[in-house]
Amino acid sequence: MMWIIIGFVVIFGIIMIYSFFKFQNEIKKVSPEYVVELIKEKQSSEDVALAIHYNDEKWVSINEQIPLPLASTVKIIVAIEFAQQAADHKIDPLQEVPLERLDTFNIPKTDGGAHKAWLDTLNANKQMTHVPLHEVAKGMIQFSSNANTDYLIDILGLENINQVPERLGIEDHDLLFPVVSSMYIPVQLMQDKNLTPQTLVITMDKLSDEEYRQMAIDIHNKWIEQPLTALEKRKLTKTLNMAVQRAWSERLPRATAEGYISIMDKINSKKYFSQSVHNHLDPLLENPKNKEKFLYAGQKGGSTSFSVTMAMYATDKEHNQTSLALFTNRLNSIEQVKLSRSVNDFQRKFLTDEAFRSHVKEELKEPPSDEADISSLEEGNEAEEMERKSRIQKLIDETEVKD
Repeated sequence: MMWIIIGFVVIFGIIMIYSFFKFQNEIKKVSPEYVVELIKEKQSSEDVALAIHYNDEKWVSINEQIPLPLASTVKIIVAIEFAQQAADHKIDPLQEVPLERLDTFNIPKTDGGAHKAWLDTLNANKQMTHVPLHEVAKGMIQFSSNANTDYLIDILGLENINQVPERLGIEDHDLLFPVVSSMYIPVQLMQDKNLTPQTLVITMDKLSDEEYRQMAIDIHNKWIEQPLTALEKRKLTKTLNMAVQRAWSERLPRATAEGYISIMDKINSKKYFSQSVHNHLDPLLENPKNKEKFLYAGQKGGSTSFSVTMAMYATDKEHNQTSLALFTNRLNSIEQVKLSRSVNDFQRKFLTDEAFRSHVKEELKEPPSDEADISSLEEGNEAEEMERKSRIQKLIDETEVKD
């Protein structure tokens, strides 16, 4: 019996080692072409959207009217409101912010180390206890700190931020809500309703958008008066298994590639916003290192364990203008890692390689749509309900496996 057990352990170990090296080998196979291949493969699933404008021409248009979760790309909206309020002298970009205040919204190990990376750059030469407000905004965009985002939401006002898409002419943008406090919704539900991990994702899925958003806002406001303790923060991270993360990722604000490429076009033109707004917005989005090849170029990306998103704009020294919006959702682990590693190379090659631009345009021609089938309202509702039940069952299965 002992030898049988040892044999099973050895076989299991070999399988695990093989799987690990296979995964490592697979994710190393990244290239700009991978982005093209993934878009082509998934465009019929409506889990990807890509819009590219090149010199005022619609270069690529794949599912650009389908709303998808934005992840941290949504922080562009917060940055625009920050720049507008700074230009209007409603906030002072030089106002000193205690770093301790930002810690209220910082949950370690939930942002890929973004907030810590930002703090490390601040403390490279000296210990700092305060930073100017514009540095907080920089940490939000250039490092993607979720803690800084929620702090700015409090300073700028959520109602003001949620008016930005409408001001920009975008009609299909979900309302924003505090991102960090939304991570606490699973904990709050388990406390309020005495839920098990297996029923948690079902309850999350059944919340309406308004209920979910309001819970995030209520938690955010509570933390301002009574921040989480270190122990409570650790308890939160233990709650975020993959099934809960998937449910959380699916509830992030959504918008379309069509909407975000219109924002990129507006910023890229340098004419839509006032110069005073650009004085505050451009330093957040644009990397000075790009000045070698471009008059200006800016971007903001985002990701969860299941998605990769990005919006960017650039004008090169020959005045060629490019705007791009890429949204993906429901990626598996290998797809997510490979796309994360490939998307910047894709962007760079598109901007600098004429042959690759033509290749992308040819490969990503949107296929002609078939005439829509005429179905009854009852049939549509039945299909929608079946899809919802299937999604809930999948979440239940994943929770049982992960636990």
